[in-house]
Amino acid sequence: MRALTPVEARVLGVLVEKQATVPDTYPLSLNALVAGCNQKTARDPVMNLSESDVLAAIDGLKSLSLVFEGSSSRVTRYEHNLARGFTVPSQAAALLAVLMLRGPQTAAELRANSERLHRFADISSVEGFLNELAERFPPRAVLLPRAPGAREARWAHMLCGEVLMPAGGAAVASGSDEDRITVGELVALKAELARQSDELASLRALVQRMATELGIDPAA
Repeated sequence: MRALTPVEARVLGVLVEKQATVPDTYPLSLNALVAGCNQKTARDPVMNLSESDVLAAIDGLKSLSLVFEGSSSRVTRYEHNLARGFTVPSQAAALLAVLMLRGPQTAAELRANSERLHRFADISSVEGFLNELAERFPPRAVLLPRAPGAREARWAHMLCGEVLMPAGGAAVASGSDEDRITVGELVALKAELARQSDELASLRALVQRMATELGIDPAA
């Protein structure tokens, strides 16, 4: 299975989270999914995704059989297939979801932040599932080198590929305020480039059709 994009990881993480925290509204509508992706709390990095960004990510996840489209409602709804897609137990799926939503964390932070998804008995239980994810092939999680001044090492998911470690020692996935802005701007830029590309193709087709009707060579 190919590596996920950051937006695909965010969508998948939101679906896992909301299944546990708001079961009455799960599977999620597109509006609810966009809102969950763009939350300002419990998200790192913070993103500002449009409906088209989320729909593109859904299409990518559907092609990997990680997301399915429901048909029991007049409003299209979406549900995840993370545990089966990656063949991991529900406990590991909860940890992966929290890592996708909040970035690298210590085992203690993961235990606290995943409590609404799965209640782990102790930190050693969390570490046991994390070690299983790290020992898989391909690995789904990695224990990062301890950052300077940090008391504990943090874990990160590897669903988007290798985790880059800049010179400062902090994982790129964790992000500073500047990183959060950069991610949001990048997503918006990609969406705008796609829109402009579609618009340019439509204009070219229109010019070609008008030139043909007028008997003009558009290349002249």
